[in-house]
Amino acid sequence: MTPLFLAQSDTTVGFLCQDSQKINQTKQRGNQKVLIEVDSLERLQTFVRVPQKYKNQVRRSKKTTFIYPNGQALRVVHNEEHLEFLSSFGWFYSSSANMTQKAYDDAFAQSVADVVVWDKRGLFEGKASKIIKINTKNQKRIR
Repeated sequence: MTPLFLAQSDTTVGFLCQDSQKINQTKQRGNQKVLIEVDSLERLQTFVRVPQKYKNQVRRSKKTTFIYPNGQALRVVHNEEHLEFLSSFGWFYSSSANMTQKAYDDAFAQSVADVVVWDKRGLFEGKASKIIKINTKNQKRIR
């Protein structure tokens, strides 16, 4: 059984798990796609092929999720505190720690998580990552 973590990510407090269905069930939503956080560019390349035109942008972007031509959404984490936790696992599916279309509720989030990960930042609802959809020719900002 894969544990569901509640942790402060590089952007906002979130559910992290290596099973995307567990996140969707916890948030009581359908079989929605879930973004993947990775600990390095090398790990990113095991999931997707970055179009040549956007390699520098992907490498330099912070707090930005890219949707790649294969439909997967990935973000490379640069934040040191979150990276310390993430690097021991390599990657996680990630989603904000709230019910779908509702505000963050600390009591709900802690009650459904298998493990709560605390660091010096604590848990807080921050600004969500930017989302950019890219393909071989162009890009479009989604959020």
